[in-house]
Amino acid sequence: MDWIGNNLTRLTDEAERFLNESTLRVAITGLSRSGKTVFITSLIANMLAMGRGRDTLPALSRMMREGGEERRIRSVRLEPAGTQALDWFDAADKLRDLAGASPHWPPRTSDLASASLTLTVERGGPFGTWLPPRRVRLELLDYPGEWLLDLPLLDQSHEAWSAATLELLRRPPRAAIAGDFLAFLASLDPNAPAEEPVARRGFMLYRELLATARDRLGLRWLQPGRFLVPGPKGDSPMMWFFPLPGKGAPAPGSLRELLARRFDAYRDDMRASYFDPWFARFDRQVVLVDALGALCAGEGAFEDARHAVEQIARAYDTRSRSRWLPGFSTLKRVAFVASKADYAPEVQRPAFESLFRAMVGGGDGGRMVNHLAVSALRCTEEGEARPGEPPVVYGVPMGEQRRRPFRPGHIPAAPPPPGDAFWRRPYFELPVFRPPVIDPDGREGMPHIGMDRLLAWLLEDAL
Repeated sequence: MDWIGNNLTRLTDEAERFLNESTLRVAITGLSRSGKTVFITSLIANMLAMGRGRDTLPALSRMMREGGEERRIRSVRLEPAGTQALDWFDAADKLRDLAGASPHWPPRTSDLASASLTLTVERGGPFGTWLPPRRVRLELLDYPGEWLLDLPLLDQSHEAWSAATLELLRRPPRAAIAGDFLAFLASLDPNAPAEEPVARRGFMLYRELLATARDRLGLRWLQPGRFLVPGPKGDSPMMWFFPLPGKGAPAPGSLRELLARRFDAYRDDMRASYFDPWFARFDRQVVLVDALGALCAGEGAFEDARHAVEQIARAYDTRSRSRWLPGFSTLKRVAFVASKADYAPEVQRPAFESLFRAMVGGGDGGRMVNHLAVSALRCTEEGEARPGEPPVVYGVPMGEQRRRPFRPGHIPAAPPPPGDAFWRRPYFELPVFRPPVIDPDGREGMPHIGMDRLLAWLLEDAL
C-alpha cells in the first residue's frame, strides 16, 4: 500500500504547486551604453532588500496594497546557479564591482546569462489569511542588445538589407567614416567568381566600420549585431559577409551569391539559436536605451537611436500581429526604458519621458507597452540653480574625488525636427560618474529613480 500513499503525496504536491506557484519570465536587453548589467543588478538587489522588509521599491509596495488587497512580499530568494546551461548572472559579483574601494562599472554583456528569484507573496482579500502564500518564480534573461537589432533581419534578404545599409553609409553621419569600405566595394565585381580572401576582407572592413560608428559616433543602429558581440560561436564562416549592391538572383558561384548564402545562414542561425528557443518563451521584455546620451551627441546620433528603437518596436509589432510568422505569442508586456534619468534634474524628467515616448513610436502588437525614464543606480544629487540658470545635478566623475555640476541643457518634450535650431547647440558626451557609496552585501538595496514604478507596472498582473 506504500505506492498508494506515495502517489497521493505526489499528487497533493503537484496540486499545491499548480495552485500556489507560477513562473514569470523577463527578458532584459539594451542598446549600447544603456547600463543593462547595472539595471539587472539593481533589480535583484532591490527585490532582495524588499524581501528583507526594506522599503526599496515603494511604488511596487503601493501597487500590491491597492483595492484593499493588502498583498505583501514576505520573502525573496535568489536561486542558486544549479545545472543551467546558460551563464549565471552573478549579481553579487557585480555589486562588489560597484561597491568596492575602487568602484567601477561592470563590463558589457557578451552572451546570454540568467538568474532567478523566488518571491513568496502573501495573498490579499478577505480569504487571504486562510490561504497559503503564493510563490512566484521570476526568471531573468540577460542578453546583448546588439543581438536584438538582428530581429528585423529575420524578414529580410541580403539584397534588401544591403540596399538599406548602403543607403545609410552614404549619408551623414556614417559617410564620414565609410570611405575605406565604400572604396573597397567600388573595386569589386559582385558577379565575379567568389574568392574567400575578398569575402573575409570585406567582412573585416565592415566590422571595423560598425565598431567605429559605435565608439566614435555613438551610433546604435548597427547590423548585424553579432559582428560586434559574436558570442560563444565567435567569427564563424557564416558571418563572413557584408553589404554588396545588386538586384535579382545572383549568379551561381559569384561573390554576391556566396554573401547571400552566408547572410541566410546567419539569419537562420539567429532564429534557431536565439529568437525561437529563448525570446518566444518570455512573458515580459525590457529594452533599455541611452536616449539622453543620444540627444546630447547631436542630431545624427539621436536620429540613429530613434531609428533603432522604432525598428525594434515595429519588429515586435509585425511578428505579434502575423499568424504566419514565428513571434512572441507569450509576450504580454514590453517596457521601453530610457536609462540615466539621474542625469536629468527632477524638473526635466517629465519632458525626458515624453521625448522618449515619442522617440520610440511604433505599435503595441495588441499587448501593453510602456515608456519610462529610470536610473537603476542613482549617481547624482539635485542641485540648487541660481535664478535664471538652467537646473543642475551634481556627481563625482570617475577618477576624481570632488563632485561637479552637470547640466544637460534643454530637454524637449518631443523630438526636434531635422535642421531645427536645437541641433545647432554644441554636442557633447555624457560624463561617467562614480557609483555612490553602497552596501557591498546589498542589504539596503541600491538607490535608484523609477525602478519601483517600472516593476509595479511590469509585475502588477502577476503579483
